[in-house]
Amino acid sequence: MKKIRTFLLCSFVIFFVGNGYSQDKLLTLKDAVYLNPSVLPKQMRQLQWMGNSNDFTWVENNQLIKSSPSTKGNRAIVSLDDINAAFDDMNVDSIKRFPKITYVDDMNFNFVHKEKLFVFNTISKNIIYANYHYDKGENVEVHTESNALAYTIGNNLYVAVDNEQTRVTNDTDKGIVNGQTVHRNEFGIKKGTFWSPSGKLLAFYRKDETKVTNYPLVDIEQRIAQLDNMKYPMAGMTSENVKLGIFNLNTKETVFVNTGKPADQYLTCVTWDPSEEYIYIALLNRDQNFLQLNKYDAVSGDFVHTLFEEQSEQYVEPEHPLYFLSKNPRQFIWMSERDGFQHMYLYNTAGKLLKQITSGHWTVSEFLGTDSKEKKIFFRGTKTSPIEQHLYAVDIGSEKITRLSSDHGTHKGIPSFLGEFIIDFYSSTDVAREYKLLNDDGDVIRVLQEDVDPLKDYNLGETSIFTIQNDEGTDLYCRIIKPMDFDPAKKYPVFFYVYGGPHSQLVNDSWLGAAGIFQNYMAQQGYVVFTMDNRGTNHRGLEFEQAIFRNLGVLEVEDQMKGVEYLKSLDYVDPERIGVDGWSYGGFLTISMMLKHPGVFKVACAGGPVIDWKYYEIMYGERYMDTPKTNPDGYENANLLNDVDKLDGKLLILHGTEDNTVVWQNSLSFIKRCVDKGKQVDYFVYPGHKHNVRGKDRIHMYTKIQQYFDMYLK
Repeated sequence: MKKIRTFLLCSFVIFFVGNGYSQDKLLTLKDAVYLNPSVLPKQMRQLQWMGNSNDFTWVENNQLIKSSPSTKGNRAIVSLDDINAAFDDMNVDSIKRFPKITYVDDMNFNFVHKEKLFVFNTISKNIIYANYHYDKGENVEVHTESNALAYTIGNNLYVAVDNEQTRVTNDTDKGIVNGQTVHRNEFGIKKGTFWSPSGKLLAFYRKDETKVTNYPLVDIEQRIAQLDNMKYPMAGMTSENVKLGIFNLNTKETVFVNTGKPADQYLTCVTWDPSEEYIYIALLNRDQNFLQLNKYDAVSGDFVHTLFEEQSEQYVEPEHPLYFLSKNPRQFIWMSERDGFQHMYLYNTAGKLLKQITSGHWTVSEFLGTDSKEKKIFFRGTKTSPIEQHLYAVDIGSEKITRLSSDHGTHKGIPSFLGEFIIDFYSSTDVAREYKLLNDDGDVIRVLQEDVDPLKDYNLGETSIFTIQNDEGTDLYCRIIKPMDFDPAKKYPVFFYVYGGPHSQLVNDSWLGAAGIFQNYMAQQGYVVFTMDNRGTNHRGLEFEQAIFRNLGVLEVEDQMKGVEYLKSLDYVDPERIGVDGWSYGGFLTISMMLKHPGVFKVACAGGPVIDWKYYEIMYGERYMDTPKTNPDGYENANLLNDVDKLDGKLLILHGTEDNTVVWQNSLSFIKRCVDKGKQVDYFVYPGHKHNVRGKDRIHMYTKIQQYFDMYLK
């Protein structure tokens, strides 16, 4: 205890309170599931620049509002009534809310309504019926300039050009999937189609999962429960095989890129060359420790050459496409973690590294764009602090970095087309959400929307963000929410919320310190609410993130227990009344902490927990654990079934019956082992729900968790 207390004296502490102490409104579980819009920060919806101009718009009260850096005024330029009036002239049914729009140019935007693509002119208020796709079309992607549409029906891909529908693929086997996401959305993959710059060519994923084992899900809504098989490749088992096809809209022919073998490699970072003569694919081996960035001929599909390779003893995780420079289309920006932190590198298309643009013990989180001369790059990153995200500009020549966002917190940015201006929107521990217009030097031109705290009338507990150290001397970021109307003379129970898996940061400088409303609700119920980001979470560099490689559940638990040690050092914490709650990876850690440290946690609630990593899917599971064959000790040590006999305390497990991420088999196997060992455990399932409980049923879930904690901790 002495070591932790001494460290806290020299570490930073951020205290913030969401309101003053005079407010008396209380949160409800309806608020906690965000079904009450009044508790959410105000947004400037659909905020975007108008084409290549310096004007920008957003949607407010079913009107499109326009402004620009040169004027302080805002004016409505298009209303929902304008769109419906244009629809009425075309005998098209009216719509009830302003559609989601994308600018075609400075004056026109498009949107899809009932399978039809429309283009609306903001000056004339005229509307053009530009294209349509067949009914039941999904995964729709619009090529903005040509108005071509790519979409899927079932497992096949279609395109629509000038209202002519073309079926690109004709696969009848449901195990062949075209034009949809692959590799279970890992590696930054968010879609399955890729339009070329002109829209004359369409690249698409073709996934062959015919040899992947069927996994049974059951739909109980039918009188006779219906089997709904999904393809779920478990770690170490047969994986899907993916190809990239290129469809020529003029010839109506498809070629498949010759990516070679093995067939179960991963195809990532798909990017068109600006000339459309080539396409780039990052090939990642199944072990995920060796990457090749390859160039292919877009006409023949033939391999041209490998630009470069990346490898790691742990894993390589590509998540970004190539960002080409428009003034020098033979150069591009590549995002890589090769030096231990994600940074930007400048390459040419021959594969020559021209320079590393950014460096240091911090990460570039997002490439935002360049200025008109392409002398500097705008990006978002953690240079200031690992728990803050700021907007920066880096001079490509001198590598000088300028911070553009001045306020502490978590920022996002939208540069204008020419890079002269940036819209900065952010939140922090004392700002719910605010929007500012900046110039390219970071000077504030004006505030577009001032901060309004939606919880200003609520009685919230004091929140603080601080660091403690683990046994290796590594700083770990923590957040505490004290109970409402806190009395330092009292002893309070603890609601210890955990996630702790890769690509997660639960503690940062954002609204409420990144705590959800449910955690603040629990603080109002009289709990000290605690959260920590352990080793394995992101924004701290590869050494911190990859420390858990091949041994999930070991270092994460060690770090979290330092949090418990700290809590027990606080005079106002009752060390005999600590409970832990988590979902998914957090469910895995919740049960891990309870079993590995019996008697510490009086209560635990684990939702959708991974119990045995051999039941988890290939892409994520093998990255962090390798396979059960190559890492038997790691899988055995992480298998929670082995420690069931150590269960001491009240444990509630929740699971969705149709969970397609952490399959139901995980928690069922744990229940079976508890029965075998004579261990009592509480269990509740949510029929029909997948990997989380959504909508109004989430109120039921939160009620269940609160009641469980109240029953055994209060």
